[in-house]
Amino acid sequence: MAGVIRRNKDFHQVGTGWNVVLNLIAGIFAFLCVFPFLFVVIISLTDEKTLATDGYRILPAQWSLEAYRYVFQSGDMLLRSYGVTIFVTLVGTVISLIMISLYAYAISRNSFRYRRFFSVFAIVTMLFNGGMIPTYMVVSQLMGLKNTVWALILPLAMNAFYIMILRTFYSTSVPEAVIESARIDGAGDFYIFLRIVLPLSLPGLATIGLFSTLGYWNDWFNALLYIDVPNLVPLQSMLMRIESSIAFIQQNSQNSSLSLTALQSIPQDTSRMAMVVLATLPIIFAYPFFQRYFVQGLTVGAVKE
Repeated sequence: MAGVIRRNKDFHQVGTGWNVVLNLIAGIFAFLCVFPFLFVVIISLTDEKTLATDGYRILPAQWSLEAYRYVFQSGDMLLRSYGVTIFVTLVGTVISLIMISLYAYAISRNSFRYRRFFSVFAIVTMLFNGGMIPTYMVVSQLMGLKNTVWALILPLAMNAFYIMILRTFYSTSVPEAVIESARIDGAGDFYIFLRIVLPLSLPGLATIGLFSTLGYWNDWFNALLYIDVPNLVPLQSMLMRIESSIAFIQQNSQNSSLSLTALQSIPQDTSRMAMVVLATLPIIFAYPFFQRYFVQGLTVGAVKE
């Protein structure tokens, strides 16, 4: 009996030691993942002259907010761009979730007669694309969305890959017996979907919602194609235009003394890092709201006991 107790004690000590080692490895890995962004924040708060003389350092000799002052010189335009991006992200994510969840639920049910047709239809769009010019003609001329906020929302609302993920989640996580019992009780399709399927599908919906949120927040290409009105320029597109202005001054600095003077007054490297911080920070704060269901949603289709 004493030998069994001793072996259990030794096993417990070994297990505790491995837990410490594994937690240490996980902590180091997490730090390595977070450190690049922290370093970007440090660079954005570094004085431009100090950065030019000392290079990149974790603890710079002189701190400065000049990069953020330069970016915020646009004033109301930057705040307006933030507002446009937030509106597009929120409305676009809601519309995307509604359309994708309804489409995926329909093709996940074996009772749907045209299930195979619409599944193949979605998969084909993943493999073939009409091209940039036809897409531009449809959005700007046929639908008349040019220089409207809907040109930033509707082209990204549907995604075939997200449909396939959510369809798999419905098929594996929503028991068919529950749906059949609800039908026997007289429930309709929309009642079943809203009251039974959606509450059971929160992990999958949170995963798709996070992907859609990231897609809308980081989108700048649609604004480049369809937006010419300054009031509708989103954040990513505006930061890209600021970066283009800096690059233009750099290229023409040798041809004009005025450009050279302007170039010397611009915090070039630190302003780029400040743009990265301004574009990334809000979405970092949004991630914890999805984290509760995100890991569970990523295990869609996993083997279950």
